[in-house]
Amino acid sequence: MVRFFRNIRQKLAAENKVMAYLRYAIGEIILVVVGILIALQVNNWNEQRKQRINELHYLINLKTDLNLNIAEIDNYIKTRRSQIISAKEVLNYFEGKPLIDLDEFNRHAVNVYTWQKFFQINNTFQELTNSGKLAIISSNSIKNGLLNLETLYKKLKYEEEHFRYDSEVMLYEPSYGILDINSMVKNITYQISNGQQGENVKLSGKDFNELLKDRKQKNGFAMAIYEFSFMNDQLEGMKSLCNKIILLVDQEFDGG
Repeated sequence: MVRFFRNIRQKLAAENKVMAYLRYAIGEIILVVVGILIALQVNNWNEQRKQRINELHYLINLKTDLNLNIAEIDNYIKTRRSQIISAKEVLNYFEGKPLIDLDEFNRHAVNVYTWQKFFQINNTFQELTNSGKLAIISSNSIKNGLLNLETLYKKLKYEEEHFRYDSEVMLYEPSYGILDINSMVKNITYQISNGQQGENVKLSGKDFNELLKDRKQKNGFAMAIYEFSFMNDQLEGMKSLCNKIILLVDQEFDGG
């Protein structure tokens, strides 16, 4: 009988050891799993933090580009407003204003002839799109703003190409056979530089009067007024959108 109870006690003791081992093993497994989950969470947090730092770096560069773009837009708007004024002044001569001050006429005519295309400052946006990293910008409003700005820019380039054709056909080609371009350039350079550059060349009133008989030239200056005005409206739209995107970028920094 004693041996019987001793066997039962030994059996229970063995079972207790097995249960204790199982509990220990299960506890170890749980600790390992929890450790892995914590490590993954920490790693994920670190990656998000690095990505956010990288995003903020791009946002800073985007804001810099947008501010430079606004300054460039303001410069072009100012220049084209002066060209609109010049085109109107030249049209006055076509309408009968006496051609007395040849230097003044030359200044206004050359101001229209020497129009330039606008080129957007968007280096950071190009870097993001060319590298496939635009998705790093988490704000959909900023991304959509940048894409819409690019669309407005393309529309402006289309308008510039349209006027380039008009200016070649109605302004440049007709004037090449009538005007002494070299003398005109020397004269306007002398005027602009206050005598520091160019030459005080005496201009030909006969050439200018011949030009004023050309209907195609007159239409060219008229088109300059309409198209420069339209392009300035497009630039104003781009400027407005640039300012909106800058506000969105600032909100990203305010929100951390």
